[in-house]
Amino acid sequence: MAGIYIHIPYCRQKCHYCNFYSVASRSTLPALIDAIGREAALQRSYLSGQTIDTIYFGGGTPSLLNESQLGYLLDAVASGFNLSGNAEITLEANPDDIVPELLRYWKNAGINRLSIGVQSFRDEDLLYLNRVHNAERALRCLTDARAAGFDNLSLDLIFGIPGLDDESWLSNIAIAVGMQIPHISAYALTIEPKTALEVMIRKGKAAAVDEQQTARQFELLMDELGTSGYQHYEISNYCLPGKVALHNTAYWMGNHYLGLGPSAHSYNGISRQWNVSSVESYLNGINQQKPGFEVEFLDASQQYNEYIMTGLRTIWGCSLNEIEHRFGTARAETFVKNAGRWIEQGCIIAEKGKYTLTRKGKLLADGIAADLFVT
Repeated sequence: MAGIYIHIPYCRQKCHYCNFYSVASRSTLPALIDAIGREAALQRSYLSGQTIDTIYFGGGTPSLLNESQLGYLLDAVASGFNLSGNAEITLEANPDDIVPELLRYWKNAGINRLSIGVQSFRDEDLLYLNRVHNAERALRCLTDARAAGFDNLSLDLIFGIPGLDDESWLSNIAIAVGMQIPHISAYALTIEPKTALEVMIRKGKAAAVDEQQTARQFELLMDELGTSGYQHYEISNYCLPGKVALHNTAYWMGNHYLGLGPSAHSYNGISRQWNVSSVESYLNGINQQKPGFEVEFLDASQQYNEYIMTGLRTIWGCSLNEIEHRFGTARAETFVKNAGRWIEQGCIIAEKGKYTLTRKGKLLADGIAADLFVT
């Protein structure tokens, strides 16, 4: 199982919290679409003939693409790779782009899953985040998507937003649950360096994040979605039975993927590479048939750390047999010893050689993983 990620780096406006590579002007969009198709041909050997089970259009705002642009990119993948007949093909979409005409375009092009950046059903939160859409549009887009035949839906929600009290957060969750959205990705608001929000907070022009509020709302989220039948299968992801996000799950399971487009990342088990984060430099490289990217070859310790980091985030956890098989007996013994500290604190549970985070551990996931890393 392998996947392809396609990065479309254009946005109508930059959200204050976002640190992904994106640009506002779409003057280079036609040239970029052509270049991504050519990059797919140039990188044909990267996945070594593996079957492509997932395609993910991310950004930026890939919902800015029209039917012919989407069709061209999907044809480029189908002609250059062994694409599964029932591949999951996801398009990230902003609520303000989701109108009946575009929904028909996407459906005709072959998109079978939408990941919708709702973030909140409250105008106050959307204003703080500098989102384009409003609360009414957030609700309407989900109804429109269902009416167009998109049943495989995911929506993003953000908690820990200043001004989002617990009652309002519970209301956001209740709306998503009430609409029976099959997949929910929920993230704590993180203030990334050099983002507009970080600058505004530092200058006292925006309220800062309250870490206690964030932790409390994460617990409320786990409670509410758990009692509503959602499986908490990854730290930030919840789904109704059988509705896991196949593409993102492949990342966490260590499967291989190829990233196309500016700033896109790729992974083949032994190395990680990332394309240049500049549309102009990316286009120049493709025009010279020399895609611009950097490569990092992962040694045994880095591969081990990646396995720990991704495994602990999921309900499938880290397997002691897998650690011993891939990294040796000594490394497995080290893992057992170090994990023991967290078992004693009630943060990790070990059953039949599988180590997973407890509810308490999920609140400390990044710190626990970092403690288990080796150098």
